[in-house]
Amino acid sequence: MTKTLQQITTIGEAVSHPVRLKLLYLLSERERYIYDLAKDLALSRQVVQLHLKRLEKAGFVEGDLRLEDNDNRAKKFYRLKEFNVQLDIEDISNIFEAV
Repeated sequence: MTKTLQQITTIGEAVSHPVRLKLLYLLSERERYIYDLAKDLALSRQVVQLHLKRLEKAGFVEGDLRLEDNDNRAKKFYRLKEFNVQLDIEDISNIFEAV
């Protein structure tokens, strides 16, 4: 599948930060509740949420809201999606030859 410049840029931005790489690692072990991720990274939930949104936009993770049996609040859990990142000269050539 030919990648667009926007797709390549989105993927590059998603994996360009150490916190996002650490999130990918943590989610590779199992799905996680956002507050647990924030605690493990010693960051605020809001900061972790921003990083997760970037990973979600690039297609690396997905999240869903759940109601726990013992709690009436919805909790957001994230899990890693299957992905394979590959970029080759053909992808880049296809973008700029069309211009």
